[in-house]
Amino acid sequence: MQLVDIGANLSHSSFQHDLAAVLQRARDGGVAQLVVTGASREGSPQALELARAHPGLLYATAGIHPHHATEYDSDTDALLRELVAAAEVRAVGETGLDYHRDLSPRATQQFAFEQQLQIGLDCGKPLFLHQRDAHGDFMAILKSVRDRLGAVVVHCFTGTREELFDYLDLDCHIGITGWICDERRGLHLREIVGNIPANRLMIETDSPYLLPRDLKPMPSHRRNEPMYLAHICAAVAQSRGETPAATAAATTATARQFFGLPEAAG
Repeated sequence: MQLVDIGANLSHSSFQHDLAAVLQRARDGGVAQLVVTGASREGSPQALELARAHPGLLYATAGIHPHHATEYDSDTDALLRELVAAAEVRAVGETGLDYHRDLSPRATQQFAFEQQLQIGLDCGKPLFLHQRDAHGDFMAILKSVRDRLGAVVVHCFTGTREELFDYLDLDCHIGITGWICDERRGLHLREIVGNIPANRLMIETDSPYLLPRDLKPMPSHRRNEPMYLAHICAAVAQSRGETPAATAAATTATARQFFGLPEAAG
């Protein structure tokens, strides 16, 4: 059973001391390929560096997360355009809107989002998008260019049934994380994840964040790792009424098509 983790923040400082062991545990857990999320001026070049250091296993995205939207200027735009030209960078982002924490002014977030959508239009690579508590503005901006964009994934989807169908109506892919394992906040996802067509569904850890709350035993360090993607896959499969093997095969095929990943060795 091969899995693809479409969103892992492996440039995070918590992985600096043991990344080789983290990657080995991921491989041992069935993760054949991982996409390292680029989310800032500092993190996006680091994601590319990691991908180049682990060819065939790691790939990258390049973008500015809405939390870092204040970083976005002409130099940042030029940097992202340089990064997305690299073969190892398979998507533009992480970009979008986050009104939950408002770590950047909303108008600044919208500007950075629009600029990165333009990069996606110019380079033709997929978009790796983030939305939290900003659905209306997010939809309005995305809809204005959706018919000219290529593939789009709304990663770490945690929204409502209505939001899900809005994204599906725009021909977006959906990324599901360990949020579905959270008995406090993820129960609604278990009810609606079956509505996602198999060719639009992908899975991810978003590590080191969103450690599945139902892991047993629970690791003492509380850091999420790509090795737990199989656990997330099993939770998604149960909610969809599928076997884990079927969910793994479908999400892996979808991820490889979306990001243009090669078949990995068994």
